[in-house]
Amino acid sequence: MLYAFELSGEHPQIPAAEVLAVLASAGLDASVFAAYLSCLVVDISSPDPTVSDDDIFKMMRDDMPDVLAMTHAISKVIDIVDVSEEAVLNAAEKFRAAAYLNEGETFVVRAKRLGDNSVLKSVDLEGRIGGRIFRQGFRASLKNADKVFRLTLTDKAVFGLLASAVDRGAYEFRSPQKKPFFYPGVLMPRVARALCNIAGVRPGTIAVDPFCGTAGILLEAGLLGAKAIGIDAQEKIIIGAGTNMGGYSRSTGQLLSKEERDLGIDLINYDLFTGDACGLPLADNCADAIVTDPPYGRSAAIKAESLERLYSESFKEMYRILKPGKKAIVVSEAEIEDFASGAGFSIETVYKQRVHRSLTRTISVMTKK
Repeated sequence: MLYAFELSGEHPQIPAAEVLAVLASAGLDASVFAAYLSCLVVDISSPDPTVSDDDIFKMMRDDMPDVLAMTHAISKVIDIVDVSEEAVLNAAEKFRAAAYLNEGETFVVRAKRLGDNSVLKSVDLEGRIGGRIFRQGFRASLKNADKVFRLTLTDKAVFGLLASAVDRGAYEFRSPQKKPFFYPGVLMPRVARALCNIAGVRPGTIAVDPFCGTAGILLEAGLLGAKAIGIDAQEKIIIGAGTNMGGYSRSTGQLLSKEERDLGIDLINYDLFTGDACGLPLADNCADAIVTDPPYGRSAAIKAESLERLYSESFKEMYRILKPGKKAIVVSEAEIEDFASGAGFSIETVYKQRVHRSLTRTISVMTKK
C-alpha cells in the first residue's frame, strides 16, 4: 500500500530518513517507491498478518502526526500521473469515489504545490476534480468534509486520500526562547525530534544525552515516551534543564500549569545528573539511543584537559553505555569520524546542516557494532 509523505524543506535528507525510521520503529515494512521533490512515496505493509490495510491507515491517521516533526501531511495514494491538466483530469475521470466514500459522507478536494512548482497554477483543479466526484453522487463540504482528497503537485501529480496533517506549530511553542529556562545555541525542537526518531527513540526506550545542556533533545525524547537521562558538567545548567523537563505535559507537549506541576500530573519520565561525559554514571549497555550536541569551543566549563580528550573519552563512554546494534547521533561543528571509529562505532550516515554562513553542523549517525 503506497503512502505519500509531504516533507519539509529543512534538510534534503533528514525528513525522509525520519519517516523511514519511524515506520520501522512502528514495526512496519517500508520501502521507498519514489522520491520526488519534498514528497516521499513509501510502500508500507506489516509483517503481522493480523494487521490490515485499515489498521495501517489508522496508524497513519492517529499515531504518526504526534511523532513526525519534518512531515507536513500523509496521504494514502490513489494514483500517480504526470503533472499536466490532461493527465490529472483523466485520472480523476477514472477515479471511483465509492471505494473511499461511504454513503452519506461528504468530501473536499485540496491541491498542494510543493517547492517552486508553478505548473497548473491557474487551473481550478480542486473544483474540476470535485465536480467529477460530485457527479458520482457524493456531496462536497468545503468546511467540515468527512474525507479529504489531496492532490500533491511535485515532480509528479500524486492523488490520494488524506490520512493526517501534522501540527508543526506545536514545535514552535517549544522553541528555545519560549521554554521556562533559556540558553542560546541549542537545537530547534523539530531537528531534535527528527534526530530522536532516527535514533530509534520510542515509548519504553532509554534515551541518553551526555551533554544535555538545557534538555532540548531530552524533552523531545521524553515526549516520545522514552525514559530521558541527561548529564551536563554545569550544575546551573542541570537545574535549568530540570525546569524545562518538568514544565511540559508528557501527553500534549504543552506547558503545564503550576497546579499541574505541583500535583505531578502528566510529567515526563527523566533523570538528570551533574557529571562528566568522560565518566558517565551509567551501566554498560543500558541505553537504547543516544542523541547529543557536544560543546565545541563554545563552553568555558568543560571538565576535560582539552576538547580532543573530551571527545575521545566521551565517545568511548557513549559506546560503553549503548546497547549493541543501537544508534548514537552526534551533532558537532567538527568532524568526528576519528573519535567515533576510535571508540568502536560504525558510522552509518553523515548529514551536513548549514545553520548560517559561518556555521555548518555535522550530524553523524553511528551504530554500536
